[in-house]
Amino acid sequence: MRRLLIALLCLATLAAAAPAAQAERRLPIRGADVSSLAKSEALGGVYRHADGRRDDALRILAGAGLTHIRLKVWVDPADGYNTKTQVLAVAKRAKKAGLRLLVDFHYSDTWADPGKQFKPAAWANLPFDELVRAVYAHTFDVLDALRRQGTPADLVQVGNEINGGLLWPDGSNQNWADTARLLNAGYDAVKDVSRGTDVVLHLANGGDNGLYRWWFDNAAAHGIRYDVIGLSYYPYWHGTLEAFQANIDDVATRYRKPVAVVETGYPFTTADDDGWENLILSPEPYPGYQATPAGQAALLSKVSDIVRNVPDRLGLGVFSWEATWTGVPGNGWDPADPSTGNAWENQALFGFDDRALPAMRALGRG
Repeated sequence: MRRLLIALLCLATLAAAAPAAQAERRLPIRGADVSSLAKSEALGGVYRHADGRRDDALRILAGAGLTHIRLKVWVDPADGYNTKTQVLAVAKRAKKAGLRLLVDFHYSDTWADPGKQFKPAAWANLPFDELVRAVYAHTFDVLDALRRQGTPADLVQVGNEINGGLLWPDGSNQNWADTARLLNAGYDAVKDVSRGTDVVLHLANGGDNGLYRWWFDNAAAHGIRYDVIGLSYYPYWHGTLEAFQANIDDVATRYRKPVAVVETGYPFTTADDDGWENLILSPEPYPGYQATPAGQAALLSKVSDIVRNVPDRLGLGVFSWEATWTGVPGNGWDPADPSTGNAWENQALFGFDDRALPAMRALGRG
């Protein structure tokens, strides 16, 4: 009888511990977008540990527990940044620091997002079949160069925030068949370089379940191929944390795909560091989370908690967007205008003193 009671007690203890173990599981991906890093460094940007020691930003991120970086690719940007050249150089440093890589193809010479999906100038007048071939060739070229230098991409975004499609007007999802051809050309290029690289399809508005069901139902109906669903979720723009949680849980289980937040962010101050007004100015952009270092850390921790607890361990991870985009003169948002400033430096993971913020370690603990 005593043995039976001990056995039952052990089983009860294990059962009680199981939810805690699930909650404490670290996310496989704890990442940061560092697309602006190469230009920042070229213009004199420096990065420091929390104690003030200067170091390579990638080593600082890795030391805080991050596992991945994200790098965007533009085709022919006005300032020459965010091309294959910078991706190759930063990827080599990342590998040395022990970091893995997500490559984010915008298929544009500038920002691509839900409000704009401009073709690269070199592709502007291509007939549709040639445009499909250009997507394949560009994607293959960048990824094959990464593979050949020994730093293959672990994940690849075929398009950025493609709520309305890509490469407008040809790839607008007003014509899903053409959207599918372009996206599948990118998918094929990724897999032709490396079968083991996961393809991410990325939408914004991470709290909008109607959008995600509409989009991925159409993707299924038109044979669009992918491995991972990527979301942008900014709590001051994209709905409540509860709406985000409901959506990410639903899409993971509905489509049986892993999910990752490939963009999120939160301010650590309302102050400005470069004379260019910031995007988020409120002292409490989301209820209960102040624009302070502690508030930024708490918000990123909350987003990580939600992703970690997606059913069936389908939550892959979280990337903080433009973590190294500090207030360096000349490293503004417009590649064609060096006088523009940075509206994001109050949401980076480095403070105005160039030191790593508490949010970095909070994300690294994810």
